[in-house]
Amino acid sequence: MSDRDRHTGAPWALLLLAVGLGITGGVGAFTFRYAEGLSYLKTDPRACANCHIMQSQYDGWQKASHHTAAVCIDCHLPHDFVPKYLAKAENGWRHGKMFTLQTFREPIEIAPRGREILEENCRRCHAELHESTLAASPELGEIACTHCHASVGHGVRSALGGPLTAAELKAQPSLPPNLSGDRPGAAGVKP
Repeated sequence: MSDRDRHTGAPWALLLLAVGLGITGGVGAFTFRYAEGLSYLKTDPRACANCHIMQSQYDGWQKASHHTAAVCIDCHLPHDFVPKYLAKAENGWRHGKMFTLQTFREPIEIAPRGREILEENCRRCHAELHESTLAASPELGEIACTHCHASVGHGVRSALGGPLTAAELKAQPSLPPNLSGDRPGAAGVKP
């Protein structure tokens, strides 16, 4: 194969590469703009309602007790810079994939890592209250804050916690008598 033969295919390969990158970049830029991607880099809670599935959570937050004290990212993202943007990227990827493939659940549910972040933020903001509650009632153990305070962030339970289901109760080591009203067999709770 001569040098001339080797180089005649190169311009076509470069052209195809440029067209492919151009299409990919164009579709990506359009999607980012259409999804209001820049809004997710800010702290405005309205960004969380860019997609219709979060509208009820946004509406609930506006009426809930934390409306004047916290915005979405205060509860749902880590507070340190790098972990915050890593969580935003992970959430953005997961949400984008679920909405594109139509695999999200309605009502929307918080992911396990999101639940951990939420719990960490509850305990960070309310550390003194959390410690004094555990000191006064050690039988509570490590119950999630949202078990009792499910309506704090979004009003009516929005897949954040609330009374434990029968399956969750079985997984709990034990609950004190004052929290056992929603155990299987109690009124309205199926085993």
